[in-house]
Amino acid sequence: MYVAVKGGERAIDNAHAWLAEERRGDTSIAELSVAQIREQLALAVNRVMAEGSLFDPDLAALAIKQSRGDLIEAIFLIRAYRTTLPRFGGSNPIETDAMACDRRVSATFKDAPGGQVLGPTFDYTHRLLDFKLAADGEVPEAQTATPPDTDTPHIMAFLDREDLIQAEKAGDETPPDLTRTPLELPADRALRLQSLARGDEGFILGMAYSTQRGYARNHAFVAELRIGTVAVEMDIPELGFAIDIGEMTVTECETVNQFKGSKTEPPQFTRGYGLVFGMSERKAISMALVDRALRWKELGEDDLGAPAQDEEFVLYHCDNIQATGFLEHIKLPHYVDFQSELELIRKLRREAQENITQEAAE
Repeated sequence: MYVAVKGGERAIDNAHAWLAEERRGDTSIAELSVAQIREQLALAVNRVMAEGSLFDPDLAALAIKQSRGDLIEAIFLIRAYRTTLPRFGGSNPIETDAMACDRRVSATFKDAPGGQVLGPTFDYTHRLLDFKLAADGEVPEAQTATPPDTDTPHIMAFLDREDLIQAEKAGDETPPDLTRTPLELPADRALRLQSLARGDEGFILGMAYSTQRGYARNHAFVAELRIGTVAVEMDIPELGFAIDIGEMTVTECETVNQFKGSKTEPPQFTRGYGLVFGMSERKAISMALVDRALRWKELGEDDLGAPAQDEEFVLYHCDNIQATGFLEHIKLPHYVDFQSELELIRKLRREAQENITQEAAE
């Protein structure tokens, strides 16, 4: 930490007070409550939970309020708070087959078993500003849908039956936890997916878009996109069985990709996968596309030199907190460093001028 002049602490305290005043805004306007942010800015809350690696809508809403809507700052707050929490154990893998789906669509199977459920989506809106919202108008309530009583099977299972898609290899070992151990390369798929789930949505979206534009030859179909609630279970040693400890909303995306085969694999479809906290379908789809692009080596494909195929480039640069910290540190005082650079430039200019003068004299 640099201290440039006396009175630095007083200036920082004043900056904090000014920040609090700016955060509150016009006091004649009612203050936003955490509950209002949680309920009415749910997609922002979901992003903070996903990239902060902590499923807690109330804390995510509080972080958004504290950060004045700066989602990366809110994610930073959530990650910092997360490090203070005790860890009692790990939950079992969630069963997305048993998801109570609010939304479930497929771009590959029109008559998908269980049906298409559009759910709450912007897909079919006209993208016109609704001035009724500015006038605080009431929004009509949607008709209540009756959720299916049975589990909703994954559509990929129907391709599995015909042996048309690459089989997934389930690992017996518990994957490493990226929130507790630093990222090491080469990373296995489980670690890559963790990194992508925590990665910046904009960065992952840009990488995914690049694959669709030809940088990785990665044409994909959305086999299934589902959003809903899943139970979280934990094994209790004293009881000898698992119990529900809560539930959470997740978004899951599976893509099916063309694959002509390689020296090690036959022609078949391959998969991309994304799973994110909350309703975050843009992130889940992007994650699935990048996941597939990063699998080129294990599938025996050629390295096309595409950015989305470069594991080191993608995983080391997708984390917005790490990127923000490194980028924003350059605005802190660097007086000593700059003075040395300044003296070096002055010296080089003097030497260059002396050389010019000497050449002119000769």
